[in-house]
Amino acid sequence: MEEASNFIEQIINEELESGKFASRGNEICTRFPPEPNGYLHIGHAKSLCINFGIKEKYHGKCNLRMDDTNPSKETMEYVQSIMDSLQWLGFTWDNLFFASDYYDKIYECAEKLILDGNAYVCDLSAEEISATRGTLTEPGKESPYRNRSVEENLALFRDMRAGKFADGEKVLRAKIDMASPNINMRDPVIYRVAHVSHYRTGDKWCIYPMYDFAHPISDAIEGITHSICTLEFEDHRPLYDWVVRKCGFAEPLPRQIEFARLNVTNTVMSKRYLKRLVDEGKVHGWDDPRMPTLAGLKNRGVPPMAIRDFCTRIGVAKANSECELSYFDACVRDYLNAHAERAMAVLNPLKVTISNYEGAGEDAVINRNPTDPDAGTRNIAFGKHLYIDSDDFALVPPPKYKRLVKGGVVRLNGAYIIRCDDVVLDEAGKVVELICSYIPESRSGNDKSGVKAKGTIHWVNADTCVDAVIKQYQPLLRDADYPGQDFGERMNYDSEKILYGKAEPYLAEVAEGSSFQLMRVGYYKTCRDEGKLCLSEIVSLKDNFNNKK
Repeated sequence: MEEASNFIEQIINEELESGKFASRGNEICTRFPPEPNGYLHIGHAKSLCINFGIKEKYHGKCNLRMDDTNPSKETMEYVQSIMDSLQWLGFTWDNLFFASDYYDKIYECAEKLILDGNAYVCDLSAEEISATRGTLTEPGKESPYRNRSVEENLALFRDMRAGKFADGEKVLRAKIDMASPNINMRDPVIYRVAHVSHYRTGDKWCIYPMYDFAHPISDAIEGITHSICTLEFEDHRPLYDWVVRKCGFAEPLPRQIEFARLNVTNTVMSKRYLKRLVDEGKVHGWDDPRMPTLAGLKNRGVPPMAIRDFCTRIGVAKANSECELSYFDACVRDYLNAHAERAMAVLNPLKVTISNYEGAGEDAVINRNPTDPDAGTRNIAFGKHLYIDSDDFALVPPPKYKRLVKGGVVRLNGAYIIRCDDVVLDEAGKVVELICSYIPESRSGNDKSGVKAKGTIHWVNADTCVDAVIKQYQPLLRDADYPGQDFGERMNYDSEKILYGKAEPYLAEVAEGSSFQLMRVGYYKTCRDEGKLCLSEIVSLKDNFNNKK
């Protein structure tokens, strides 16, 4: 048996060694059970990696199950988006199930609880139930309907199913212990009336099970061995165990294990809030590149393996903590640095004319990826007229400036050293063109000039380049210093910036969705925006995480 790499695997190893699962051939089975009420986000990736990682390590199974017990918020669009995200991340489920597949069985379990004296129909409103629940230091008060007879409870529950009561008029509650120190065990509601059409079952049902009731039953039906969930469900574990036992499921029963959820700074980590962003038009949709949804990260160009690597690096813990967004960016940057081809684009073009260059058809040469010796090189057309980034020239340079100044020199990546001889200004005093000369003996890879250039800058050929829409992104939330505040008070309304630059033509020729390091700029994905080349930022070159170490 392989050594455990975290506390969950340690539990599984101990149970396997004890023979707990011998009757089922020691097959371990997990599940990923999202509610289809929104798109999956980066936080779900951690649960996916844990559940499918257990499947892979123990050669077991992992089901995908839609926990669709709240029909007012669930749609097939969300179901499809969940499946698409799993496939994009490279996970393959063994079975696709829906909690709604088990509605008949869950109903039978509810009737069994009634017949065994373990459930009753209650007429209290939601507010009244909450008011009688008690506190952490005071027991709750028993419902006046708690001691109804089995016959009356059964008849009322069947009337609930038959649609004889309005929403909220009656609920079915588990009969456990109103004095329990665990408030979740104080006669929780397990069924409610809801005259809402379900996206799969239509109008067959007007009562729906609560999550805490449907979830353990679904796990038991599927033969799940380990129900891996986030830490907020730790207090629900006694109820989980109570349900599977009282409903009469056979051993071995599924075991709930909790782990710390993934929280990331500057990031909205709630489907409810993410839906608000979409509904209120704060973003362009669930797959907006600024969204932390897996669809958004895919649209942004984040490689799926970088997400899986990030989840592996942060590990599996028992205590909640918060991960810095810069750490996620570092993982993405590391992956792209090793895999992305290099190219050049100028975000804020400044024209350069090389007065003494009369060559034609000459190419500069750049490495496709300096980290990969086998990646090779690529030729880029050089010429008399170029564009450089306006930030790479300064009329009045700051201290330690290593780029181009009047009378100074700089190397053009993969080409020559140039000297700025003159500057053309417009009427407002803005620099509009540089008149430069090149040093013929300074060609990259064969420099015999003896001239030392302190800086190297990127460029594009003005005669062959293409126009490019360039999109840059910042976090949706301004910073991590507003805990507990609504996202509306923390929104970064300048999170999307659009520039209009110039790019080498190669970027318009490659397949849409290709990832590149735009040298000295950042990592970008190629796409089309109204027929034009668009370069959409994946992650910047600046490493804010490792630079703090």
